[in-house]
Amino acid sequence: MAAYVILSNLSPDAFKDPKELKQLAATVGEKAKAECPAVTWKDSFLTPGRFDVVDIVESDDLKQLERAALIIRAYGHASTETLQGTSRKEFIAAL
Repeated sequence: MAAYVILSNLSPDAFKDPKELKQLAATVGEKAKAECPAVTWKDSFLTPGRFDVVDIVESDDLKQLERAALIIRAYGHASTETLQGTSRKEFIAAL
């Protein structure tokens, strides 16, 4: 299964109170799981760096992966950048 990293930046108007992030994340998660069953979320990280959220996902369905990124944008009030990744272990084994 192909691995992807979805990098997201939340819009300044995504929420007013930081506590609202919990509901925002739940809404995005529920919508993505319902509409993109071929995308498996492996982990999500909030970061103090260049991106607000880093999601690690797997999927063999590129269309559903693209839809998941659009759901993050629309319901999460975010901009996204998606990168395909190969684990270091798999990459080294292929050399």
